[in-house]
Amino acid sequence: QVQVAESGGGLVQAGGSLKLSCAASGSIYSINDMGWYRQAPGKQRELVARITSAGSTNYADSVKGRFTISRDNAKNTVYLQMNSLKPEDTAVYYCNADLRLHYSITSRGYWGQGTQVTVSS
Repeated sequence: QVQVAESGGGLVQAGGSLKLSCAASGSIYSINDMGWYRQAPGKQRELVARITSAGSTNYADSVKGRFTISRDNAKNTVYLQMNSLKPEDTAVYYCNADLRLHYSITSRGYWGQGTQVTVSS
C-alpha cells in the first residue's frame, strides 16, 4: 500500500556532511508533515527535524544551525542535509510521513526502515 524508504546513510568523519533522502510511494492522497527521527544505541527515538506541507520547519536544539530539512512535494520526498557532523549524531535515522491514503478519510504516520549514520572522531 505505502512504502517509506530512506537512503543516504553511511560512515563519515567528524566535521563532514551527509544528505539523507526519504521517498513515500503508494496509494497516497496527500502528505501532511514529514520528519526525521533518530535512535542511538540504548536511547529512545528522538525528533531531529520536521517540515509541514507548507514548508514550516522545526528542529531539535542539538542540530539547529547544522542540519537542514527540505521537501519536494511533487516527488513525495523529504531530505535532511547534515553538516558539521559530530560523533554524537551517530544513530539510525528514521523517516516519518503523516499521510492520507486514497481510500481513507484520516491520516496517520508511516515509518521507514531506517538508515545508519555513523560519525567517527
